[in-house]
This record gives sequence, C-alpha cells and structure tokens, in this order.
Amino acid sequence: MAVTDRHTATLALAHALSAAERGLPVIPLSPTKLPALPSPHRLAPEPVRCRGECGLLGHGVHDATADPAAVRVLFSAAPWATGYGIACGHPPHHLIGIDLDTGTATAGPTDSAAALRQLALRHLFTVPETVTVITPSGGRHLWLTGPPGVVVPNSAGRLAHGIDIRGAGGYLVGPGSVSARGAYRLAPDSAALPPAPCPEALLRLIAPPARRRHPAPSRVPRGKGLVRFVLAARRGERNARLFWAACRAYENGIGETLADALTDAAVRIGLTEREARATIASAARLTGR
Repeated sequence: MAVTDRHTATLALAHALSAAERGLPVIPLSPTKLPALPSPHRLAPEPVRCRGECGLLGHGVHDATADPAAVRVLFSAAPWATGYGIACGHPPHHLIGIDLDTGTATAGPTDSAAALRQLALRHLFTVPETVTVITPSGGRHLWLTGPPGVVVPNSAGRLAHGIDIRGAGGYLVGPGSVSARGAYRLAPDSAALPPAPCPEALLRLIAPPARRRHPAPSRVPRGKGLVRFVLAARRGERNARLFWAACRAYENGIGETLADALTDAAVRIGLTEREARATIASAARLTGR
C-alpha cells in the first residue's frame, strides 16, 4: 500500500489539526514514524545541542505545537508526512502514553496487557477506561493524563516486558496516521472518551520519586544529594535518574553549577558524556532554564 499520496498527506494534516484543537501539541511524521523534518544541524561537523532555540524547524518533538497556523507551517514544510506525533508531558493534558506491545515469537499478543493487569492487582490500582489507539501490529496505546509538576520519563520494558512508557520528550503516533506498516486507529469503544487521569499507584511506578520538601541548610548539601541520587542508579534507570536530578537542580537554581558534577556522576555509572550532557540539556529546556 502506498503511503505517500496526496490524499494520505491531507488526511494526516486534518487529523493533526483536530488533535491541536483539543490542546494536543503535534509534529508531522514520516511513514517510518519518525519526525518528518530533518534536523537543520545534521551537516554540522560537531554535535549541536539545540532544542529549537535557533528558530529553525527540524527539532523533532521540540517543534510540537497546538497552534493551528503553526501546525500548517510544519506540514507545509513536510508534504511527505503521512502521520503526526503527539508530544507527551505538555500542558494542559500532560499526556502519558502506555504502549502495550504485541509481544515476540515466544510471547502471545496479549502478554503485555496481562502484565499490566498483574501490575494493577499487585499495586492496587484499576486500569481506567481511556483513549486507546490500535497500532498496525495490533498493539495498544493507552492515553493517560498526569498532574502538573510531575515529570514522567520515557522507558522501554522497565515496568514489565512489552510495556513502554511515553513521557516527557517522547511522542505517541496519533490516530489517523499511516505508517509503512499500516494505519493507527482509535479503538471503537474509546472514540468518545477523554484521556483518563493516571492512577496514583501507577504514577509512582513510572515517575521518579518526588523530592521531599523540607528546608535545606544550604544549596551545596542539596546538590550533593542529587549527585548521590544519580550515582545510586541501577542499569535501566540511569537516564531517568539523571533527568530527574537535573530537573530538580534547575528548578532550585543550581543547574548550571551542578551540571558538571551530574555529568561526571553519569559517566561513572556507565553513560557517555554526550548522553549525559544531552539529558541535562533536555532537563534545562523542560524547566525553562
């Protein structure tokens, strides 16, 4: 099935505009489900740490907007787009995506859904009825809303095998999008539903621990605590811990001071310096610093 015809591109824009009208920031996607616009810095001799500050298009999820005029500009710059992505973590919805995979050759198509139900039983929460998008492979994307001020990181398989989390810095492929593998569509029984609030018990599983709000004698011990928090990371949670610590540092006005120490700590636990710097830069942008 061809996915690059004008009709498909027109439908992608129409669906993206419909999502934007509901306050969901969107970006155009190519048939590979990747952002359709290439980076304006892709030919630079050295990596460029830019999240759209240059004013050019092509910064992936950082281009996401809910302004209809800006959405049209994005899609006019990418006429080959056949779908759209919805950026997670942005107000007013603070969207969180629960991606239930269809499994592998050794796991059936409902394994991830069963794993989520087991988690719900174990941690005493109910999986709410919410917007559900069916993927071309038969998987499910559950849309949930999070509370303001809680940063949910992206993760793959950390919650359980076959369950990925789309949070801050990530995006969900919107219903009506067409990829090289097929179309994304709303589950019929969820078409009229709004995204449901994420259960508190589930939120505790997917978000870093909340910072305790108590007076600190000075900024130096508080900064040392954030560094220790990163150093205590186990495999699979290194990026999430670094991102959380960097967010707290910038929120408390010590981000620039602590950036090198956080980078050193991240390198000590196995990240590369480039990965660490990129994660810290993302935290700085998210917190508006």
